Amino acid sequence: MKSSTKEHVEGKMHQVKCKIKKIAGKIVGNRDLEIEGKDENLAGKVQERIGEVKKVMKQ
Repeated sequence: MKSSTKEHVEGKMHQVKCKIKKIAGKIVGNRDLEIEGKDENLAGKVQERIGEVKKVMKQ
């Protein structure tokens, strides 16, 4: 798998985990888990963008 594709996929996976953590945090009333989910969402978006930049740089 290309490096850019791998970064893009991993970024999307982080965003999915983020949504799960945020929902779980709300359900159980764990504010820390919600915040962790929000942080992971940001990390996922950054990683996804890195993949996009790598793809453009190789063209």
